Parts: sequence; structure tokens; C-alpha cells
Amino acid sequence: MKNSLSQLNKAYEICRKETQKWAKTFYLGTLLLPVEKRKAIWAIYVWCRRTDEIMDSLEALTKSKDELSENLDEWEANTKNVFKGEIKSDLDAVLFDTIEKFPQDIKPYLDMIEGQRMDLNKFRYENFAELKLYCYRVAGTVGLMTQNVMGIDSAYTSAPWSNMPDPSEAAISLGIANQLTNILRDVGEDRQRGRIYLPQEDIKKFNYSEEELLKGEINNQWKMLMNFQLTRARDWFKKSEDGIKWLAADARWPVWTSLRLYRGILDSIERLDYDVFNNRAFVKKSVKAFEIPISFLISRIK
Repeated sequence: MKNSLSQLNKAYEICRKETQKWAKTFYLGTLLLPVEKRKAIWAIYVWCRRTDEIMDSLEALTKSKDELSENLDEWEANTKNVFKGEIKSDLDAVLFDTIEKFPQDIKPYLDMIEGQRMDLNKFRYENFAELKLYCYRVAGTVGLMTQNVMGIDSAYTSAPWSNMPDPSEAAISLGIANQLTNILRDVGEDRQRGRIYLPQEDIKKFNYSEEELLKGEINNQWKMLMNFQLTRARDWFKKSEDGIKWLAADARWPVWTSLRLYRGILDSIERLDYDVFNNRAFVKKSVKAFEIPISFLISRIK
């Protein structure tokens, strides 16, 4: 399937609109990137969303486990074909265009599909080690998918004395931090799907119970449990910060903005007094307007 430039541009516009609709905070950060980089990020986001919807769309709720497993197998085969240049749709074409412009490995994409497979059979996580693997697969992989788009500052890659660490670690850490934030924001929604991502070990540690969680009970034990989870998520955001200084100059501001805005969801959860059963935490527009210039300053001094 050949795509004209005008078809490709229309497909990128679809990706832009999808990102704007479903990931408002993330989308705002992408607007600070140069045009080619932001288009690539939108294309990757839409691939990730299409992957996620196999398991979490309304249509998915009507399907059997075998049907969902088959859908994931078909999606994996389609993704492998895209990396070979075998294109079936306009949205496949923008992903292929992206990986041609910003070469990358297919492994993070296949790992993300494995993360979706975990949702087929795994509805509880015994400890953080198990949850961390899930978070890597469904979100840490995004850091790996996008790191070549963001790029590394040539001053570090060309200097023979540079002791730059592996940037992948920071990229993965940011993805894990984002996913932990999603989990904390979406506790109420996930329980309706029969999924509890908070580690069972932590729930027991704070003398809370699964029964209370499923009922949406908010007590001191719940607040202490959530405070512990928020601290962990913030620690992962902190781990990711050191890697931003190695990024290409035109990527630092957008990444700082995305990081600070997404971390702001944790602040919102606190302001809700941890009631994520009846409310959805989000970052207010006024806060976003404040954080953009702050992130710009940070990107210049760190």
C-alpha cells in the first residue's frame, strides 16, 4: 500500500486529534516539540492507544478471552509487518514513516503487547516487583519508543570524555512513573473491570482490604496506603529527571513540561483527599499555564 504525501499528512492529523482528545496533558507537552518530532510522537501515541484498546475498549468488554488473545496475536503480526514495510492502513503508514525517520527497535512494541496479554489473565499483583514489570511493559516501553525521536544532545555523543549514562534507564523510569500515576488515578475505574493494580502486599501492610477497595471505602488506612503509593510514583519521576539533561536541546522543555504536568495529577489526588472512587484527578488549565514557563526555565538550568 503506497501513501501519497497528502494521505500521510491526513493520517498524521488524525493522530494529532486522537492525542489531543485522549491525552490532553501529554498533548500539551508535544506542542513544544519541533513539527517532525511532534508528529512522530503522535504516531507512536496512536499505535499505543490502538494496542490498549484491544483490551480496554467498550467492544473488548463483549469479547471472550480467546477472542482478545487472538486480537492481540493479529496486532502483533501486523506490527511486525509494519516494521518490515508491509502497510495495510494509513495509521500503519504514519508509524512506518516515523520509524524510517527515527530508527528504533521493535522490541518495546512487542513488550507492550505482552503487557496487554498480562491483562488477559492477571487481575492482582502480589508485590511491587510484579507491578513494575507490568508498568515497564505498558508504559516504560513508551520511553524507549520515543527516545530516538527526542534525541541526545550531540555535545555528549561526540565528546570523547563524555560519561553519559544509558539514557534508556531514565526513559523507562518516566514511563513507569506515568503508569503508576495512571493506576492511582484510575483505581475506581479499574475495580469495575475486576482489576486491582495496587500490590496486595501494600494493601495488607496498611491494614486495608480488597473488600474495602471494591466498595470504595475511604478511611485512614486507605489514605496512608495511597500516600505511600504517591510517594513511590514521585520517586520514579525523580529517577527520570537526571536523564533529561542529556536530551537534544529542542526536547528538554517538552519533556520537563510533560513530566511536571503529569506529576501534577498526584497533587490533584491529594487535593481530593485520595477519593479516586468518586472523582477523576486532573491538572487544571491554570496550573498548566503556570507550569509551561516554569518548565522552560528548568530546562535551561538543569
